[in-house]
Amino acid sequence: MGMEAFYIVVLVSTALVLLAAFSSLLAFRFGAPLLLLFLMIGLAAGVDGLGIEFSNNYLAYILGSIALAIILFDSGFGTPMQAFRLAAVPSLALASVGVLITASLFAFAAMWLLNFTWLEGLLLGSIVASTDAAAVFFLLRIGGINIRDKVRSTLEVESGTNDPMAIFLTIALVEVLASGERYAGINIGMLAMFVQQMGLGVILGLLGGMMIVLIVSKLDTDRGLTPIFVLALALLVFSFTGAVGGSGFLAVYVAGIYAGNRKMQAIGTIKRFQDGMTWLAQIIMFLVLGLLATPSQFPVIIVPAILLALFLIFVARPLAIWLSLLPFDYTQQEIGFVAWVGLRGAVSILLAIMPILGGLENGQIYFNTAFIIVLVSLLLQGWTIKPVAKKLGLIIPPRIGAVDKVEVDLPGAANHELLSYRVIKDSPVLRGERIPRWATPSLVIRDGKSMRYQYAGRLREHDLVYLFIVPSYSRLLDRLFASRAPVDDDDAEFFGAFALSPARPAADLDAAYGPGLLNESEKGLTIAELMRQRLGGKADYADRVRLGSIILIVRDLDEHDHITSVGMSLEAVEPAITLPIFLNLKDIIQRIRDRLNGRRNRETAASESTPKAPVGRDEGTRENGR
Repeated sequence: MGMEAFYIVVLVSTALVLLAAFSSLLAFRFGAPLLLLFLMIGLAAGVDGLGIEFSNNYLAYILGSIALAIILFDSGFGTPMQAFRLAAVPSLALASVGVLITASLFAFAAMWLLNFTWLEGLLLGSIVASTDAAAVFFLLRIGGINIRDKVRSTLEVESGTNDPMAIFLTIALVEVLASGERYAGINIGMLAMFVQQMGLGVILGLLGGMMIVLIVSKLDTDRGLTPIFVLALALLVFSFTGAVGGSGFLAVYVAGIYAGNRKMQAIGTIKRFQDGMTWLAQIIMFLVLGLLATPSQFPVIIVPAILLALFLIFVARPLAIWLSLLPFDYTQQEIGFVAWVGLRGAVSILLAIMPILGGLENGQIYFNTAFIIVLVSLLLQGWTIKPVAKKLGLIIPPRIGAVDKVEVDLPGAANHELLSYRVIKDSPVLRGERIPRWATPSLVIRDGKSMRYQYAGRLREHDLVYLFIVPSYSRLLDRLFASRAPVDDDDAEFFGAFALSPARPAADLDAAYGPGLLNESEKGLTIAELMRQRLGGKADYADRVRLGSIILIVRDLDEHDHITSVGMSLEAVEPAITLPIFLNLKDIIQRIRDRLNGRRNRETAASESTPKAPVGRDEGTRENGR
C-alpha cells in the first residue's frame, strides 16, 4: 500500500470515529441506543453503503477482542466491591446456568426455523446467549436509569461475567462441528477444559490485579504515564491468561474489580483515561463489526432471524432468568426487569465470526442471523429499558441532586484524597450543616481570592472548598454539597406523606393501624428493626414494607446502612405489572401453603356447618335397633 492509500485509510477511519463520537450528542438528546448508532454508521459506510470493503474476519476478531478486553477491565474497575458482594452469587448463576439454559432453549427454535441440527442450533444459541457489557453499562451508568442497587449490581456483574461462558461454549462447539464428530465430540474433556479456563481466569485475574496495584504503588514516574501502565498491564493479564489456556476475558474483568477497589496513586487520572479508552474501544468495535456486515445478504435470512430474536427476548431469556433466580430473594418485578435487560451487542457479532474462521458450512448464516438479532435487540430493548423499569415500579427518585466536584490527585498519597467542591444553591452545607470531623477542609476560594477555611466564616454560594478525606468517604460528602434532588410529579409521594422515627416502637403501628399488623415477636422491635427483618436483614434506599393498609418506606440510611429516616404512606399502591411466571421459590412455597391452608379452612368450615344428630337420639335409635 502506497503512502497516498495509507493517508486515505487514516482519513476515512478518523472521519468515521469522529462521526460516531458526534452521534453520541444526538443519542443523549433523543434517548436513542447509542451503540446502535455506532453499528449503523459502520453499516452505512460498508460495502452496501459508501462502498468501503472490509472482509478481514480475523482482523475484525482481533480488534474486537482487544476492545472487549478494555471494556471489561473498565467495567470491573468501576464496580464497587460492595456491589459485587451484593449480587455476586445470583449474577454468577445467571452468567453460567442462565447462559446454558438460554442457549439450549434457543437451539430448539433454531432447529425449527433454520433447519439446523440441535448442535448447530446450540452454537447459534451460545453466540447470542450473553448480554453485552458495553450496552448494559452504558444504559445503567450513563442512561439516567435510577434503580435499586441490588438490581443494578446484578445486571452489571452478570454482563461482565457471562461473556467467558458464551465464548467457551462457542469455541468448543465450533471445534466439535468442524471435526465432524458431532455428539461424540462432547465428552469429559470439554468439562475439564471449562474448569481450566474459568479457574485460571479467576486465579490469574486476582494475581494480575495484585500486580497492577503493586506496580502502580511503587511506580515513580510521570503522572500521565500511570494510566498507560495500568491499561498495558491489564492487556498483559488478558493475553497471558489466554496463552496458558485460561479465559482472558474473565481474568481481565477480575483484575479490574481487584485493582479498582484498592487504593492507588493517581486514581482520578486512571479513571478519566479509562473512560476515554472505553468510549474509543466501543466505537471502534461497533464500527468494525458494522463494516464487516453485508446488508444485501440479510433478506434471505431476515424473517427467521427476526422470529429467533423475538423468541430469545420473550421466551428463552425470561425462562432462563426465572430458573436461575428461583432460589434468590428477587421480586417478580425485579426478575422481570433483569429478563428484559438482556441486550445483545458487539459480543454476539464478534462470536459470530468464529464459525467463519472455523470453516463451518453455514458460517455466513451464523453471522448474518446474529447481526439481525443484535439489531432487533438494540431497537426493541435498548429503546424501552426506562419505560419498562417505570412500568414495573423499579425507578426510584435520585438520592441526591447535582454535585459540582473535582478530584485532585495527590502525588504519593494513595490513602488520602483531595476534593474540590463548589457550594451550590440548596445544598445542605449552604444551609448551615456542618462538615464532619473526619474531613479536613483546608482552603476556600471566594471571588477569586483564597483563604484558609478557618477564616472563611460561613460558606457562600459559588465558594470553592478544598478538603482532604479518606477516599471511601467521598460519597458521604457528596450529600453535603449536592443540590436538592429533583423530584418528578410521579415521585412526589414516593416516600410517603408522613415521616416516622425509625427508633419508635413498632407496637405503636399495630395499636394505631391494627390490630393484626404484627406478630408477637415483632411487637418488641423498633420500626427500623422491623423493616430490616421484613427485608431479609438488610435495608436499601427506597425499599418498601407493606403492613396491612400502610406502607413504610426507607427514606435514608447512614454510612453503616442503618435506617435514619422512614416515610409512611396510607394510599393504596397498585401492584406493578408483571407475569406470574416470575415468582421466586419462596413466593411459590408461600402460595402453595396459602392454597393448602385455604383448602383446609374450607374443609373445616364445611364440616362444622354439617348438621349432626343429637347424641341422645343416636343412642335411642341404636337401642331401638337392638
